[in-house]
Amino acid sequence: MTNLTKDIPLHQAALITGVVSLIIIIIAPYAEFFVYPKLLILDQPKETAQNILDHKTLFLSAVFCYLITAIGDIIIAWTVYILLLPVNKSLSLLIAWFRLIFAIISIVALVYMFKLYKLVTTPEYLDIFGNQQFYAQIKMAYEEYKLTMSIGFFLFSIYLILLGYLVLKASYIPKLLGVLLTIAGCGYLIVTLQPFLFPNINVELVSITFLGEVIFMLWLLIRGRKIKEPICTKEI
Repeated sequence: MTNLTKDIPLHQAALITGVVSLIIIIIAPYAEFFVYPKLLILDQPKETAQNILDHKTLFLSAVFCYLITAIGDIIIAWTVYILLLPVNKSLSLLIAWFRLIFAIISIVALVYMFKLYKLVTTPEYLDIFGNQQFYAQIKMAYEEYKLTMSIGFFLFSIYLILLGYLVLKASYIPKLLGVLLTIAGCGYLIVTLQPFLFPNINVELVSITFLGEVIFMLWLLIRGRKIKEPICTKEI
């Protein structure tokens, strides 16, 4: 992997990270906050099935957006490794692995979305399972998706915390960004664990910490191209 990084300067890695992050920030909320809440209702599988049948293209567009997002996560795992390699080779590799595993888990979660789509759009399944079991299968597929994504976001929160720590150590990136990324990681951790550890506590305000990711992305897009290679880069 080190040989692969020799031909990629830091400013290019920063720009690629920023551009891919921008794409993710645009398309992921479309699926998560516009399509899924409109179509998927956890405690009403019958209505969920009808929503998907009535809006097949919309549902598949959301799934496709998440697939593109997962591919983007894989790219970012590579570019973040390059970007932070001069700071600490071992820790930058660990951070890359966390992002890569998150991408893999996201793809696994999408399998349940395809399963849900297959169940709803195949009339024979209703005859095979009967009404009660058929709708139970729909609810289970959605629950499995959400649980899988919760595991993924738990790992993503650790990724952000480690990323924030390493950014703090980087001489060529503002330390404030490291602080914001660490706070964002803690925010993801709280939101992810809330349904399991403190389900009765409202943590919506914590979501504001996610802006740390956006600010980091903007810095990469605007200032990332001006990053200069540290003197120690060639020694690593």
